[in-house]
Amino acid sequence: MSSLRNAISRRAHKERAQPSSRKKFGLLEKHKDYVVRAKAFHKKEETLRKLKEKAAFRNPDEFYFQMIKTRTVDGVHKPENQANKYSQEELMLMKTQDIGYILQKLQSERKKVEKLTAVLHSVDNHPSNRHIYYAEDREEARELQSQALESKVTLLSGDIPDHIKRKTATSYRELEARKSRVNQLEKLYMEMSLKKELQGRKRKLREDELTCPTSKPVYKWRSERKR
Repeated sequence: MSSLRNAISRRAHKERAQPSSRKKFGLLEKHKDYVVRAKAFHKKEETLRKLKEKAAFRNPDEFYFQMIKTRTVDGVHKPENQANKYSQEELMLMKTQDIGYILQKLQSERKKVEKLTAVLHSVDNHPSNRHIYYAEDREEARELQSQALESKVTLLSGDIPDHIKRKTATSYRELEARKSRVNQLEKLYMEMSLKKELQGRKRKLREDELTCPTSKPVYKWRSERKR
């Protein structure tokens, strides 16, 4: 009986639209729209209730150091400048780790460049097959010579497949890109090593203080007592 009831076509009941007298208020809100709006309203209401409860039961003697390390600008908490957050030893350790990573990538790129160069060199320089033939008379010598010329012309005129040409060109582009990357990593490694060596309390020597004048800057570190 239920299957027969479902087989009968029924009228589709639609929600009414906004009356023509209320067109100026836009679309008529449906029940699903009200549910979304009500959930958002109750969520905000619950957030405000929790904040009021925390403010009512707060401890007047509560203190933590973040209170004096931040300031309020237009109602927004902004922390103070943390430029000196790390000590000199911690900064040295982080720079050493960065230099170690750059050195590792540099060595890896160098190995890849060497391997790719060896492969392309073996592809370009085919070993020349030089065989020595011994002929018994002049006629056999001329025949061997003509066969050698024909085979040489065939090798020279033989076209290399297009997919091999494309792969070779791609490999050469990759080699140039890796060489450029190696140069960039070497430059970066030298700069980071120089910055690491120049850390500490130092001053730049004047020209009259130099025993051997040079165009490059010379630094002198302050003597420190080692425990």
